[in-house]
Amino acid sequence: MSLAAVQIGAVAGRSIRRTLRQPAMAIPPLVFPVALMLVNSAGLEPSTLLPGFPTDSFLAFALAVPFIQGALFATMGAGTELARDIQTGFLNRLSLTSLRGSALLFGHLAGVVVLGVGQAIFYIAIGLLVGVEFAAGVGGIVVLLLFSVLVSFGFGALGAFLALRTGSGESVQAMFPLLFVFLFISSMNTPRDLIAVEWFRVLATLNPISYLIECVRSLIITGWDIEALSLGFGIAAVIAVVSLVLAAWALTRRMTRT
Repeated sequence: MSLAAVQIGAVAGRSIRRTLRQPAMAIPPLVFPVALMLVNSAGLEPSTLLPGFPTDSFLAFALAVPFIQGALFATMGAGTELARDIQTGFLNRLSLTSLRGSALLFGHLAGVVVLGVGQAIFYIAIGLLVGVEFAAGVGGIVVLLLFSVLVSFGFGALGAFLALRTGSGESVQAMFPLLFVFLFISSMNTPRDLIAVEWFRVLATLNPISYLIECVRSLIITGWDIEALSLGFGIAAVIAVVSLVLAAWALTRRMTRT
């Protein structure tokens, strides 16, 4: 096994253990998105009576949202933990070792991805438990897990960039409301073509979060929608690449300052 792989494994193991030792970090990304989904489903079930609504179960329609909402929590978790390492001087000590910057970054993100996949499995189990049938079948569930890996990696890299750039957990957490706004001005509660308010429909169409949600939703209620899957995976990949480049740049700057 190469040195880089060993270093990544060590950092990833630390990231996973630290998350598991702090239930306050692991439980909210599981419970809060599901609770919000259930509340919205109870209140918005009449929406399924609208002509052109893609399903007769709002619960199936809403199940896509926790996957993306959980990824936003991953952003905050990844950023906050890395910012804590900066504030406590742990990153300074690592800079004196042979640990590569790339191993630090990828190891940290590996821990985020493991948490993201665990979240996805939990949401899938909840969906099956409440009677949601996945239109894409078992293969669709596998694709959904792969999508969760990509989305968790991308948003985790964004959180890492925010932490490395600001060096403050409070600054990272302050970004959460802004990210949450993107969720609420998306197509999370209504298909874009059924949004009656024009300005909201335009914002939802321009919002990349809409396409991430619709990618997940297609696997649940539509089946193999190539356009939705292509847009979702494409946007998730762009977010991942851009965030990773920014995080690598910020890490270089941070390590230089230390």
